[in-house]
Parts: sequence; structure tokens; C-alpha cells
Amino acid sequence: MAQPITHTHLDILPEVADALSQGRPVVALESTIISHGMPWPQNAEMANTVEEAVRATGAIPATIAVIAGRLKVGLTTDEIQLLARQGDAVMKCSRRDLPYVVSQGKHGATTVSATMIIAHMAGIRVFATGGIGGVHRGASESMDISADLTELGRTPVAVVCAGVKSILDIGLTLEYLETQGVPVLGFQTAALPAFYSRDSGFGVDFAIDSPADVARFLKAQWSMGMTGGAVIANPVPEADSLPREMIDAHISQALTEADAQGIKGKNITPFLLKRVTELTDGVSLVTNIALVLNNAKVAGEIAVAYSAQG
Repeated sequence: MAQPITHTHLDILPEVADALSQGRPVVALESTIISHGMPWPQNAEMANTVEEAVRATGAIPATIAVIAGRLKVGLTTDEIQLLARQGDAVMKCSRRDLPYVVSQGKHGATTVSATMIIAHMAGIRVFATGGIGGVHRGASESMDISADLTELGRTPVAVVCAGVKSILDIGLTLEYLETQGVPVLGFQTAALPAFYSRDSGFGVDFAIDSPADVARFLKAQWSMGMTGGAVIANPVPEADSLPREMIDAHISQALTEADAQGIKGKNITPFLLKRVTELTDGVSLVTNIALVLNNAKVAGEIAVAYSAQG
């Protein structure tokens, strides 16, 4: 039996620690979507439902966050409620922010990059989220490129997502991922999904049809010493998909409003997601929840297959 994982700043929920020490499947989940991605009380309800979706596959969920300066792998119900109720008051944490929130004893909601770092510390290989960050529109002038992309290039965690957030420049994001050596796998699709929509108009690197095949891909990648991550692009269920043209129109309006209000940096994504929800009269929030649940299910299936392959 493997020895329990220890780290100076890391607290692992006993259920998660037991699963990891026994080689059982575990799926990491981010917390930015709780504090910054959805309003109260849908955010708390969503977090609990996503954990249940992971459990239904036979894997153990490990929602990741920083609570009072401690890196938490697996949250209690009270900790999820804390993040959900405090919302935007909780600091949104990327790689650069982790030393600050830890040293100052603050709460932090982890983005894709920060969640990958903490998951890797704990020994978790599979992570489910909504959509990854990327190259923002207008990045040729703003240089606004998400730390998610460089993290994927150096941290060996597979990220199951509904593709690249449609508020981003998807083509440039794919180019950046290629430069970082990050494979983009389409789960049962050759088309790259665009968060709210099943098809972005771009293709994936490799289409893979089953969780077992994804697990074999990851085993091969990491056994060769290729230490970066992988994007597992999983389309939103067809019944919940929104027309790309409609979403693009709302995003364009939201971007114009953000520019007029001087909203930039890490505040831009929460603003755009919230504004798109308003412009779609809440329909995009329903789609957002559906895709997160679907990603949790597929991530659980991949984690189970990865664990079974030894």
C-alpha cells in the first residue's frame, strides 16, 4: 500500500487520502466555478451535484481550494458553502497567487492552473472543469493569455473540459497549446467543442472513443517522461448545446461592454460569463451546469479506467 501523501501546506480529506493510498480513482474539481462562475445558491447546488456525478462512476471527488491558507484537496460541505456564499469576495487564484493566499492565511478559489498544481501535489491525474482558459481576443495588443495553457505544458494532469471557453480566441489558443506540446483529445468527437456549443469550427488533435483509450493514451504519454498535461475535450450534451452564432453575438456585446468599463485581466472571464448569462436570460447558466456535470461523469470514467490499468 502506498504511503500517505504529505506536504507542508497540503490538507487532504481523509476519504480522498484513503483512495489515493489504495490506488483507487480520484477526480480533482476546481473551485473558481463555485465562487466566481455561478451565483448563489446555484453554485453550491452545482458543486454538490458534480461531486455526486463523480461518485456515480465509482471515483472519489476531490474539490480543491485554499481555505485559511491551507491547500485543500477535498472539501467538507461547510467549506463548499463558505466559498459559495462569499462568492467574489474569495480571491481567484492562479499559479502566481498561491504563495500569497497561503502566506497570508486567506481563502482562495482555484483556477484550472492552480487546481492542476495542487492535484499534482496530491498525486491526482484526472481533473474535471467547465472550460479551459486560453488566449483572449485582442491578445496581440493586451498579451492576455491564461496561465492554464503554460500549466498544461508542464504539469502531468489530464483536464476534462468542454473545450476552450467560447469567449476566447480559440484558434490562437490551439496554436499556443501546440507550442506547449499539449495534446488536445476529442472525446467521441473530431470537432473541438466551444463550451456552450458542440463545435467551434476547429478540429482536435486526436479523436478517442472510450475512457479506456484515453487512459492508455495518458499512460503512454507519462511513461515516456512527457510530463505535461492533456486536454480531453468533451462536448456539451446535444440537448443542452446552444447555437454558436447566438453565443458569439452575446459574447461580442459583452466584450464591448467590458472594454467600455475597463474590465481586464483575471476579472474579464467572470464578467463575460455573468453577462452572457444575463443576455441569454439564464439559458447559458443551464448549459454551463449541464456541461460541468457531463465533464465530471467522463472524468470519473477515465479515472476509473486509468486506475484499472495499474
